[in-house]
Amino acid sequence: MPTPALLRVLASRRMLVALVMGFASGLPLLLTISVLQAWMKEEGVDLAVIGLMALVGLPYTLKFLWAPVLDRYTIPLFGRRRGWLLIAQTALVLAIIALAATNPAQRPWMVALAAFWVTFFSASQDIVIDAYRREDLADEELGLGSSLYINGYRTGMLLASGGGLIMADHIPFSMVYLIMAACLLPGILTTLLTPEPETPKGTPQTLQEAIIQPFVEYFSRPEAIWVLAFILFYKIGDTMASTMTTPFYLDIAFSKTEIGSIVKLFGFWATIAGSLAGGMIMLKVGIYRSLWLFGILQALSTAGFALLAQIGHSVPALAGVIAFENLSSGMGTAAYAAFMASITNQKFTATQYALLTSLMGVPRVVVSAGSGFMAKAMGWEGYFIFCTLIALPGLLMLLRIRRSQTPRTAA
Repeated sequence: MPTPALLRVLASRRMLVALVMGFASGLPLLLTISVLQAWMKEEGVDLAVIGLMALVGLPYTLKFLWAPVLDRYTIPLFGRRRGWLLIAQTALVLAIIALAATNPAQRPWMVALAAFWVTFFSASQDIVIDAYRREDLADEELGLGSSLYINGYRTGMLLASGGGLIMADHIPFSMVYLIMAACLLPGILTTLLTPEPETPKGTPQTLQEAIIQPFVEYFSRPEAIWVLAFILFYKIGDTMASTMTTPFYLDIAFSKTEIGSIVKLFGFWATIAGSLAGGMIMLKVGIYRSLWLFGILQALSTAGFALLAQIGHSVPALAGVIAFENLSSGMGTAAYAAFMASITNQKFTATQYALLTSLMGVPRVVVSAGSGFMAKAMGWEGYFIFCTLIALPGLLMLLRIRRSQTPRTAA
């Protein structure tokens, strides 16, 4: 595409909407994970309770259950996509304000309830934004639009986690959450101003087409169960480790500003670099070999946290561990996403990919719920060594699923 034409596409309404909607999707995610963990840790909440808070993220893993409702019904005046989006975004802002009004030290379960509603409406927003983006962008614009969406998503995550933790060193956490709620207002304004996309042709007309056939097609494949097990286990060690890193940093005397600037801001760029490097390496060695290489690097980087537990408070050591962990995690995530995309049937890509990504979130929510108990029982060093070892089953499953992949998929 010639440069002037590319610039026109980049400056178009569709691309701006993709960028802003990505920001609106990414910002709420860490408000119920790392930022909430830091708030509860500061308020003296028990480590086991902090770990259990991971369960409030269940809506992110179960969003496919109510997605058909958002597809089936249309909201008067605003349309099928913009109507549901306005409802989800408005409810999300109110849920974050409600979370700001809670008291983690006195009523942690009220915190859990408010956080659950934040994740529910955030997941609902994600469903509609994904559908809107697919229907709003032309086929040739999907790659660029998705890239801008991801950049917006990462920026939203960075503002919530890095920015939120830095602000929390100077203002109360409740005020931080109110500021984050206000940061979602541009997303609502964008929804009001952007047009409703045309309903795509060929949408599923029956329940079997929409839900049952993707399952039937997938489970008719050889090694289908082993592939699902691999998706569950490939990043489980990396996920379990990252779930408890914020309390760990605070425990070894890092300030919230150090965590925000090194772990979040510096780590943000390391993750982007890892994702780009992962994509280039996959072009050279293929998805299957990349999964092996990046999986081993992920396990080694998790062991770096055990080393940091031995070293204690050291900014250079923290920067080194974060650089290695985020680079390897970025590469692993790139290969992981490429693998899942490669095994979806093009007739059911949206449904099957949504199901696979929901399954991908299970370790972050369900398995990580017990991480606080494990960290208390094992100590930080023992816990991170365990997270390193639990990554091995996922790597070994690659030997089994290799047999069921086509040469193109497993190259």
